[in-house]
Amino acid sequence: MRFQHTVIEALATALPPETLSSAEIELRLAPLYQRLRLPEGRLELMTGIRERRVWPAGTRPSDASAAAGRAALARSGLKAEQVELFIHAAVCRDMLEPATASFAHRKIGLPKTAQIFDLSNACLGWLNALTVAAGLIESGQIQCALVCSGENGGPLVEQTLKTLLEAPLDRNGIKPFFANLTIGSGAVAAVVCHQSILPAGARAHRLRGGVARAATAHSELCQGDTHGADALAMQTDSEALLVAGIELARETWSAFTTEFGGEFDRTICHQVGSTHRRKLYEALGLDLAKDFSTFETLGNTGSVALPATLAGAVDAGAVKPGDRVALLGIGSGLNSLMLALDW
Repeated sequence: MRFQHTVIEALATALPPETLSSAEIELRLAPLYQRLRLPEGRLELMTGIRERRVWPAGTRPSDASAAAGRAALARSGLKAEQVELFIHAAVCRDMLEPATASFAHRKIGLPKTAQIFDLSNACLGWLNALTVAAGLIESGQIQCALVCSGENGGPLVEQTLKTLLEAPLDRNGIKPFFANLTIGSGAVAAVVCHQSILPAGARAHRLRGGVARAATAHSELCQGDTHGADALAMQTDSEALLVAGIELARETWSAFTTEFGGEFDRTICHQVGSTHRRKLYEALGLDLAKDFSTFETLGNTGSVALPATLAGAVDAGAVKPGDRVALLGIGSGLNSLMLALDW
């Protein structure tokens, strides 16, 4: 896919005020660690994640999505009434019906003329939503969109801790639950528009296009669902998922570089942890010095992870005007989407 006129006009995050360290998680799991004779510090050692953010109790995904949407509009030179499309693109949703976008739309204060809907595709949702918005912009159907994701991983972490402490699991039995302890919370949003309506003096952060690949033979490797009224549950074959994900990323990268070239000033991948990042960059032959990461302090925030890391890189000056940036997205399913930006 290629885009000629679509730009990211504003990008912003909204992060929870509370933190939960890996050390605190292990302290809560002390009975399990003692029973199975597990060494303390293994969670941070194996993942590189020191802490993750947690929303206050009662926070809904629409609250998080709306917070990021308001933050993006506050940075934007465009007005809320110019938004013609609003997408909530997170894994987490308030409920099955209506769309979480309905609640977030009201909380942001977007116009009633905006088309709204949810778009969900595991950790790729926000990137997928960006391409959907770009397609509508390129076709002339709209000129401005707001793409938001608000993830609340707290219920998943809490349910996982409960399961690990109460279920009679052995060392092999806890493996499918380990990835859940890397999950964090956060929100991200972007104002996306046709370059012709950019405010005077605004820089065009051009979305050039991307390449997508699917490997759905591996759709059983990571599966999550609701667990009761407010809890979430997920089980992951982390080792098999890593192997299959790297292979899919290699195939996607080959097609991506054929289409857009391989010279990028900065590469940003989905934030899983240190092992995933190292093996991915080794497999693709990429320079780790060009990476920018946030998993150390945010953990894996699902669909928020990659775009929030891009936002962090921009705010830190690691992505500068004129840089060519590659976004290396991957999500359970398995699916991969890689996008090229001219920042």
